[in-house]
Amino acid sequence: MALQSKSVLARARSCFKIEREALAETSRRLGPEFVVTAQAVELARRAGKKLVFSGVGKNAPIAQKIAATFNSTGMPSCFLDATQALHGDLGLVEEGDLAFLLSNSGQSEEIVRLVPMLRRFGVRIVAFTGNAVSDLAREADLQLLYCVPREACPLKLAPTASTTAALALGDALAMVLLEARGLTRDDFARYHPAGNLGRVLLLRVKDIMRTGDRLPTAPDSVSTQDAILAMTKAKSGSIALVAQRTGKLTGILTDGDFRRSALTGPDFLQQPVARFMTRQPKVISEMALGVDALRLFEAHKIDDLIVVNTSGQPVGLIDGQDLPKLKIV
Repeated sequence: MALQSKSVLARARSCFKIEREALAETSRRLGPEFVVTAQAVELARRAGKKLVFSGVGKNAPIAQKIAATFNSTGMPSCFLDATQALHGDLGLVEEGDLAFLLSNSGQSEEIVRLVPMLRRFGVRIVAFTGNAVSDLAREADLQLLYCVPREACPLKLAPTASTTAALALGDALAMVLLEARGLTRDDFARYHPAGNLGRVLLLRVKDIMRTGDRLPTAPDSVSTQDAILAMTKAKSGSIALVAQRTGKLTGILTDGDFRRSALTGPDFLQQPVARFMTRQPKVISEMALGVDALRLFEAHKIDDLIVVNTSGQPVGLIDGQDLPKLKIV
């Protein structure tokens, strides 16, 4: 059959619609069993135990992805191949672990027969399923249920909406626990040291700030003209102004401040820069993460950020134009 643009797009949009329905219904039906499961995961973490995920068919990669998500948040997790479990891989589990067995029907033979084997190891079972009255759900200690009114497959055979709902439910559980534990950006960076994500998360302000000749500073007693000349020499859009005696930051003059100062009269260049500078500007520590600097730029709609040391003296400058080059945004 020829692929016509109109029919292809209509079918694709229908698939999205069906999967959205599954997500919406799963969200609507979340209840006490989700809370109990979250509490069980937290108890396992505090006891130094791990999560074990298993699924067959299309649920196998879903189980692997959810395990990987939990690992990335500091909750030890692993994937157990249901077939290989019968041939030695049960050595992965230990008493006190929490096993999530994924099966949409709850009747997958390989998954259901894992239940008694895992129980022999003192492992608690969570039925991760779309069927609350299945053998898996009845035999499990806990239930984590998703709801799929229909699959997107026109033959009603290929798992589509069900795997999407299962994945989203697993992500929801991981994110709820991440937030409850108060995981910080520093914590998250520890689990992602490689690749672009790790580079961005581990990048600190001291690694990206402008220093030396690229950091224009001047006493706040200089004229506006001298301040502008210093900015121009450093090819910067701002200048850090300091108290002459202590060197502590007292303000910042930006290109915008300069333009506004020109409206005050023909002698504005001879006026003290302190008259036009922005006092108490936003600052950041050199040891802060680069993503924290990005958050300040976005929250306060600023173009430049002064970096100060513990004494409140400017030691660097972050120009907003540098962030895209560093792939932080």
